[in-house]
Amino acid sequence: MTDFDLNLVRVFVLLYETRSVTATAGAVHLSQPTVSYSLARLRRHFGDELFRRTRQGLAPTAAADRLYEPLRQSLTGIETAVHPAPAFDPATSRAAFTIGMSDLGETSLLPALLGPLLEQAPGVSLTVRPLQLPGSAEQLTRGDLDGFIATPVLSAPRIRRVPLFSEGYAAMVAAGHPRLGGASAAGSVTVEQFRAERHILVDGSSGHVGPRLALQTLEALDQVALQVARFSVLPYLIQHSDLVSVVPERLGRAYEASHPVVLLRLPISLEPLEVALYTLPEGSRSPAQDWLAGFLARTLSNPGDPA
Repeated sequence: MTDFDLNLVRVFVLLYETRSVTATAGAVHLSQPTVSYSLARLRRHFGDELFRRTRQGLAPTAAADRLYEPLRQSLTGIETAVHPAPAFDPATSRAAFTIGMSDLGETSLLPALLGPLLEQAPGVSLTVRPLQLPGSAEQLTRGDLDGFIATPVLSAPRIRRVPLFSEGYAAMVAAGHPRLGGASAAGSVTVEQFRAERHILVDGSSGHVGPRLALQTLEALDQVALQVARFSVLPYLIQHSDLVSVVPERLGRAYEASHPVVLLRLPISLEPLEVALYTLPEGSRSPAQDWLAGFLARTLSNPGDPA
């Protein structure tokens, strides 16, 4: 240890997590040449290339994979010993958190989240940013996000996935739909009725593959009249038309409560999609982030009826 600079440990951990010299330099407030020089020292010390440059960023070698976890744990232990975090009291804290959510999550989950947050942590403020999946894991490890909620299963260094609930699907139509009035009373739509109607398909980056899968399985893709990228526009389109759209059921219930639309059971069973919370690992979170992760998991695992 006499010839090894412990600052190199932090550089290594950040390079592994961000896969970027630029991002690492910004996180440790150093120039890019300085970080590159530190990487060269790490390579000499460990006798390994550690990271290879690719089009997607730095790719760790097998040696870097082996080194990451013990070095990260050691760094966390040192930081905790040198700068112990104060205890967190949500009832009196003025902490500010930032989480990532899709427009779907904002509509269906925030109403269930807001009441308990104001009751349990009246001085805490919450900022919700639009979810951008390609960079969310990096934002989490850099500290730009304290957590994010997503449906795709993501695997990245230094993040943890906490399942919240499973989401089913339903068909949504205007409350006064001219042909599905009887179906509305029964709460379901038949295969023939589904195929006969024109549809709005949501096919964006939210991770919800159910709408396209339902149309494909029921041989109704050729009945798509409009394709959009976000669920948030649906109630405004559906309520004034005779179009049909397949939506996540929890979201549809929220729209039912605020717009003249109704949900119908689909004539097929679709595999539910699991919604999850992504956070830092337990040992890497501050006490405040520990509380936030627990609060989100407890509240959103059973958010109830959004109405």
